[in-house]
Amino acid sequence: MSTQPFEPRPNLGVGLVQLNPSIEDIIQQRLAEERARLEQEAGLEKHDFHHFKRPKERPFTAGQRGHTTLLFGGLTWKHERLIHGALEGLGYMAEALPTPNVAAFQLGKEYGNNGQCNPTYFTVGNLVQYLQSLEEQGLTKQEIVDRYVFFTAGACGPCRFGMYEAEYRLALRNAGFEGFRVLLFQQSGGLSQSDAEAGLEMNLDFFLGILNALNCGDILNDVAYQIRPFEVRPGHTDEVLDAVTDYMHEVSKKKQPWKVGGKLGAYLGGFRDTTEYMGKFVNQVTGDDYTSALHRCSDMFNEVEIDRLRVKPIVKITGEFWAQTTEGDGNFNMFRFLEREGAQVLVEPIGTWITYMIHQAVQRYNDTKGLDAGAVLPPLWRLDRRAKIEFSFRNKVAKLKLAEAIFKREYHRIVDALGGLAHHLADQYELQRMGHPFYNSRAGGGEGHLEVAKNIYYSNKDLAHMVLSLKPFGCMPSTQSDGAQAAVTGLYKDIIYLPVETSGEGEINAHSRVQMALGEAKNKAKLEFQEALQRTGLTLDDCRAYVDSHPEMKRPMYRVPHHKGVVGSAANFVLHIASRMKETVA
Repeated sequence: MSTQPFEPRPNLGVGLVQLNPSIEDIIQQRLAEERARLEQEAGLEKHDFHHFKRPKERPFTAGQRGHTTLLFGGLTWKHERLIHGALEGLGYMAEALPTPNVAAFQLGKEYGNNGQCNPTYFTVGNLVQYLQSLEEQGLTKQEIVDRYVFFTAGACGPCRFGMYEAEYRLALRNAGFEGFRVLLFQQSGGLSQSDAEAGLEMNLDFFLGILNALNCGDILNDVAYQIRPFEVRPGHTDEVLDAVTDYMHEVSKKKQPWKVGGKLGAYLGGFRDTTEYMGKFVNQVTGDDYTSALHRCSDMFNEVEIDRLRVKPIVKITGEFWAQTTEGDGNFNMFRFLEREGAQVLVEPIGTWITYMIHQAVQRYNDTKGLDAGAVLPPLWRLDRRAKIEFSFRNKVAKLKLAEAIFKREYHRIVDALGGLAHHLADQYELQRMGHPFYNSRAGGGEGHLEVAKNIYYSNKDLAHMVLSLKPFGCMPSTQSDGAQAAVTGLYKDIIYLPVETSGEGEINAHSRVQMALGEAKNKAKLEFQEALQRTGLTLDDCRAYVDSHPEMKRPMYRVPHHKGVVGSAANFVLHIASRMKETVA
């Protein structure tokens, strides 16, 4: 390094800028020059790194709502129909995408990356397929880009679900729809919109509308799957379900958000927003807009005549969220296949996933209590700082516990309004207790410990003869869960558990595997039914004669109590008939 001395220049005067650099600046400059010389001699080259940034997207603004259609999908058609009604009621133009099919899967593979999971190809290809159908109807690509946006969920974690947004954008670009807008609702954040006047306003009205639609969709779905296997006239349940869903769509569409208006709004002044917020909440928990409508739906379902003396094994569906929810080619049309094979399907409600996310947030607060105040807790004698940490922690947990209690209360209120036939939500703390010894409840990704816990829960609670876990081919969280399930089935010998990986191909193989496991479940259900007859001393003809003389027992909303140790609907019905006969004699 050069040793030439540095001679500072004199100041040009008070108040003028000092033009000569400081000694420290000169030292740093010469160090950098020497470092560059040594790196060049060693053959090292310095590169500037340009990190990837999410591309800035043209926003969807409030002024565009009147001529822009909001596309969404990924759930059952019942849920999507009700969400459509809620969005229209809030003033949005909305359209649900069709149920994805194999053609959509092929489009997803054609325009997307290799190595993605099954739901990615189906959902991404389904969007491209729908946009191409719009083009076939006469719209130009630019008109489609300008007049449509897609709204979907996103997440981050050890699962390819976090890459869905990028896959949507890649496939849209490859299919020629460059610039098509994708609105992403993060599970742990919110809606990603940069514009203050966002076209999709995530306010309390939006939240409550979607929540009510999801809850009603869960209940209608559950009830339909409980009625259909026992219907006397084939197709009757689906006819009523269509009518009920259309009716609830109109209820959702016509429900207007609660508002403070008129003289009261002027009188409240600055307290208007707070009062309106509280009023919306009170109206939600006390209003009867949905419950009264569901009472009517209960009467409509009661028009279906059923025969509960048909012996049907109950198959509980678990697995990855999309694979266990969709009702099309994405899971080999598994629900209808099971029903054709003589099973009763117990579907998974979206409400379980919502309470699971709340439960995980509570656990995260428990694990990180006090860490936001520093790496270690304050010493014992700093009671003021410890009290502040404790208050902050309890405040956060209390809000989440209250949200969970209110959500479950609203869900079960809807269950009761529709006759009480649908199942109540499983308790998340009991699921954690059951699943944690086999699968750490702090492990994120997919459904976490739920897949393991629900296998134990529904088997030990006498709610299902068999548990069928549906998951995409190569899904990492579900693959880890399958490894833990080996320990579960080894400990609980009576559990019939079958994991099935789904893809765009392999339907025949999957159905064959299910048939084999279902045969064992059928034997369990038949044995259980025969034991119920022997236990009561009744014959099948005795039971049918009693039901014929009491026609109310042929109605779906007639409540049959669940007996401990008995799973099947037919066996429980026999025990209930015997109980009623004894009451009549007494």
